Parts: sequence; structure tokens; C-alpha cells
Amino acid sequence: MTATVHVDLPGREYDIHIGPGLLEQAGAYVAALGGRKHVCILTDETVAALHLAELQAGLERAGLTSEALALPPGESTKCWAQLERSVEWLLAQKVERGDIVIAFGGGVIGDLAGFAAAIMRRGVRFVQIPTTLLAQVDSSVGGKTGINSPHGKNLIGAFHQPSLVLADTALLGTLTARDFLAGYGEVVKYGMLGDAAFFDWLESQGPALAAGDMDARIRAVTRSCEMKADIVQRDETEQGDRALLNLGHTFGHALESATGYSDRLLHGEGVAIGCAMAFELSARLGLCSQEDPSRVRAHLRDMGMKVDVADIQGDLPDAEGLLALMGQDKKVLDGKLRFILARGIGEAFITSDVPSDQVLAVLNDALALKRART
Repeated sequence: MTATVHVDLPGREYDIHIGPGLLEQAGAYVAALGGRKHVCILTDETVAALHLAELQAGLERAGLTSEALALPPGESTKCWAQLERSVEWLLAQKVERGDIVIAFGGGVIGDLAGFAAAIMRRGVRFVQIPTTLLAQVDSSVGGKTGINSPHGKNLIGAFHQPSLVLADTALLGTLTARDFLAGYGEVVKYGMLGDAAFFDWLESQGPALAAGDMDARIRAVTRSCEMKADIVQRDETEQGDRALLNLGHTFGHALESATGYSDRLLHGEGVAIGCAMAFELSARLGLCSQEDPSRVRAHLRDMGMKVDVADIQGDLPDAEGLLALMGQDKKVLDGKLRFILARGIGEAFITSDVPSDQVLAVLNDALALKRART
């Protein structure tokens, strides 16, 4: 009842194991990597309270000792202060280059711990044990690590591939409905960008997935990881095709920045709204039919997700302000915003040739709808 996806990067290859019960077996997987019999775990306080004892017991059964540092939960932890705290703690634990650091948590912990591992002693090995749907299908795979800046999200970081990923799908049962659906924003993105058949499957199986169907969860995580691994193998450091994975992120990151990276808007919620806006922009540019953004919105709404800017509580900047925030995104190239647009569901492509007045029109209409609802 488990699946394995291999990420084939010469000299940095690794496996992603997917299925229930992997946390209990983590010790055997980590021990098989070799090195010292002591590992350090970076986690957050929420995950530690729920799952840390089980992880450490599994490590102990495999003859490994461990120490853990639990950081505050939330996006605000991806900052210089917590990175410094993590690195200094790892150095105090006398972590050596051949040792293993375990990133045990959601995307925040995975990004932060991976970056700490990348810069410590010029690179130590690390294992991703993602505990959220978003981390299992996206942030734990592909080696992007980093922290946020007041200037924007993920602007400080490094590419540092994990040695192993263990995606225990049973852990998804402890997520709140909102956190699960935020992760689903990244799952459905894969169908939108490159697999129309997967999007079709999600339209029919999404409710079962959300309700806890384990086979559906394994299939969704596996297909998402397969698609990401395929793109990462072609373009590890985002010189080309890997930017396709940012469908929805140009709009989404601006909205996250506008809401202060707070609980007003979770990352996956911003991605879902951003995907709907990217399809709307594509339709207005004549790239896809108007039925496509309508279908995207209908599915997100059927899943109980945020769909529009109007679904974000509180004040937001005006359209020009949001466009300025988009200009801080990592996808800016030669001063031009790179957008991921679509010729249809499953047919995303990268372009810098988007008139700013069309982007502003989409933003203005979205904000007008928000005003009309309040």
C-alpha cells in the first residue's frame, strides 16, 4: 500500500516513499543512509506534540539516538532569527558533514531545515519527513530551501536536495480541514499545468480525497510527486521548465505578501486563487476558452476552497499595489514578470509577454468583486 517515486539527479538521486505507516519505519530508512548513529530533528511545536515521540521511538528501534528542536509553527518562522537559532543549535549538537538532519513538519520546517542543512559546514545531508499535504506534494521534493524576506517570499535560499523523502499519508489525518485543502491547492495545480486526465480524476475523486480515502490520497500524492520529479530532473535550478511549477504563484505570492504571510491566507489558498486568476488572464488574452477558468473555479468551489480575492478577509492594496508586490517575485527576469499561463487545462506555458494593463484589469475586477461583497 506504498508507492515510490525516484528522483534521478546524477550524484544527488533519492527516493520519495509514499503511504501510511512510514513514520513508524523511519528509523530503518534513515539508518540505511549510513553515517553516525545520532540524528538531529528540526520540527515545530504543533508537530512535535502530535508525532515526535513516535518518530524518535522508531529511530531508537533502528539503533539511532536523536535530539530535537521544536520551533514556533507558522510562516513567520521562515526568517533570519529562526534560521540562526536552528544553525546554532545544530552546531551545538556537533553535527558533522556526514550526519543526517531530519526536517519533520510542513513546508515551513522543510524549507528552513533544508536551508540550514545547505549552509552548515557547506552542506550536510538531510531527510524530509513532510507532515502536511502541501509539503508532501510540493515543498519536500526538488531541493528548494530558504526563508522569507520583508521584500518577498523565499528570496533567500539555496538548492539542496534531500537524501530521502518519507511521505506518511496517515499523518494527513491530523490536519485541519483548512490545512488539508490548502495543500490540495498544490495538488490540483499539477492537473492544471500538465495533466488534464489528473484534473478530470480530481474532479471526481477530490471529495473522497478530502474525506480521508487512503487509496485516493496515495494516488494524488504519488502523481503530484511524479510530475514534480519529472520537471525537476529536466530543470533542477529553474532555468526553464521548472518555472511551470509556479502556476498560480505570481498572483498568489503577491496576495500572501499583502496579507503579511499570516493566517488570513495560507500558501495553498493563495496558489488556488492565483491559479484561477492565471486562467482568467489566459482567457482574456485569448489563449484558452472562458470555460476553462469557469471549470477551475467550479472545482475549487466544490472542494470548499477559497476561489477569489473576495474570499480573503480584510483590506488589500489596490491593483497597482498588488502589481508592485508581484514585481518582487523571484520569477522577474530582466525586469519583466514571468507568468505561467495556459492554453487549456493541462497546457501551461511560461511567458514574459503579458501587457501590464491586462494584469491590472484582472486585479481591478477581482478587487471590485471584493468591494461588492462587503
